[in-house]
Amino acid sequence: MSKKSLIGVFTAVLVLGLGTMAFAAEDASVKAASLWVFFGIAIASGVSIGMAALGTGLGMGNAINAALQGTARNPEAGGKIMTTMIIGLALIESLCIYALVICFILVFKIPDLGGMHNLVVKSLGG
Repeated sequence: MSKKSLIGVFTAVLVLGLGTMAFAAEDASVKAASLWVFFGIAIASGVSIGMAALGTGLGMGNAINAALQGTARNPEAGGKIMTTMIIGLALIESLCIYALVICFILVFKIPDLGGMHNLVVKSLGG
């Protein structure tokens, strides 16, 4: 197992473990600590949609490059190449849209931060 995948697995276990502790806890201090989980969700959503857009942009660029090179080599096949390229671009773009939908689902799971702030203040004795 490579170092990057090991770090990814440990990070996922840590985030899921913290979320489970936060939602199962009765103690206000543990619930206040779960605020970091919600910050993590917000940051992860932004980073993940950025990475999805980067990946789909690179994939689309490579697809268009290959289609243009194929058309330049064989102009008679331009129509078939164009049709296949458009279908491929639609499938590539759907991956980015799926990532956007997942990010929206995660972001809308974040509760009202005003209530979380009151919980933190109460747990700190203020």
